[in-house]
Amino acid sequence: MNVTVEVVGEETSEVAVGDDGTYADLVRAVDLSPHEVTVLVDGRPVPEDQPVEVDRVQILRLIKGG
Repeated sequence: MNVTVEVVGEETSEVAVGDDGTYADLVRAVDLSPHEVTVLVDGRPVPEDQPVEVDRVQILRLIKGG
């Protein structure tokens, strides 16, 4: 399945994920760490270890360099 991954305020990417793919897999696919982000589905946070069941997610960076 292809998932549109929007890193809020940065970029949007298409990521291919397998049947057993998790939200953490999507985070890693856009070169971020699950420890520095929150994954949102329809504006609500989801656990990173949950299987991906949607075709669009947002990733909100909680930590940004500076």
